[in-house]
Amino acid sequence: MSLRGLRIALVGPLPPPEGGIANQTRQLGELLQRDGVEVFAVPVNAPYRPRWIGSIRGVRALFRLVPYVVRLWRVAAEVDLFHVMANSGWSWHLFATPAVWIARMRGVPAIVNYRGGEAESFLDRSSGLVLKTLRRASALAVPSGFLQQVFGRGGMRSEVVPNIIDVERFRPADSGHDRGPLHVIVARNLEPIYDIPTALRAFALVFRGAPDARLTVAGSGPDRAALGALAAELGIAGVVDFCGRLDRDRMAELYRSAAVVINPSRVDNMPNSVLEAMASGAPVVSTDVGGVPYILRDGVTGLLVAAEDPAAMAAAVLRVLRDRAFADRLRAAALADVQQYTWPRVRQRWADVYASVLPRACAEARSA
Repeated sequence: MSLRGLRIALVGPLPPPEGGIANQTRQLGELLQRDGVEVFAVPVNAPYRPRWIGSIRGVRALFRLVPYVVRLWRVAAEVDLFHVMANSGWSWHLFATPAVWIARMRGVPAIVNYRGGEAESFLDRSSGLVLKTLRRASALAVPSGFLQQVFGRGGMRSEVVPNIIDVERFRPADSGHDRGPLHVIVARNLEPIYDIPTALRAFALVFRGAPDARLTVAGSGPDRAALGALAAELGIAGVVDFCGRLDRDRMAELYRSAAVVINPSRVDNMPNSVLEAMASGAPVVSTDVGGVPYILRDGVTGLLVAAEDPAAMAAAVLRVLRDRAFADRLRAAALADVQQYTWPRVRQRWADVYASVLPRACAEARSA
């Protein structure tokens, strides 16, 4: 199927701020437009108007929701299908659900592209409401075999369409590039599910064995003050840089300087940070949670350890730092694996999903 000429409503968050789903939404929109698709962006995180409403909890949700629903209704008259970037929790109820139901009412096929790392626990709590809406969608697409299994247990069929990695932006450092001191990176938000404390405790152990190592934590979130206090308590505050959230170009530069990238999550699906590190030639040490083992092969393209185990994480990081030949093998295998997440590969998957719902929508319209 040719994508050229399609009109797609792309529903989801957009930067700012930078983040996994927001970056994927923006990137997908850019790539579809490059292939001749007319993209109608429907951001779920549009700025509050008036701006001061954003400081009033409760009320602000209404000021964002009403114009969002109005835009969905209007855009539905102009497009061939809805592509809904969906997440867990309130994001599902406030944004994905209205998009699916409005598409249904307007006779437009809706593809739910579910990407929430907390899908398993969310479905346990809200499966009735979520599945009721999903059955009104024309197709369900998920980025990993892990989420396909999660929805399969609820009786929902899904297609696996992986995340897209821009290998022109996220690429290894030039040959002969001097990485400088041993640079360890964490690229996750400062929230409990990403368990940055375990990464700090692991790095404190690494620092004892590799006193020239330094750590950069790229992300923002509510735990910033507590994490700074923990770094001081562990005696590593002087070699830890909490640099905040970076845009994609600065993140690409940061990955290229890394000797190791740590992913300490307690819950995960298909983290962009892991894929971006792989594409950038940075060996990855990650917890073995959720969908991570579906994209990272232990001992082949990276190292997997149990969640909340700083000693195991530190041992894996030190192995990579001390064994250059092993690190080089991980890099080479990861660079080969990550090619499956490039746009030419993923584009065909999306073309197949779009083709599967458009004839069905036409048939339903004729029989209505």
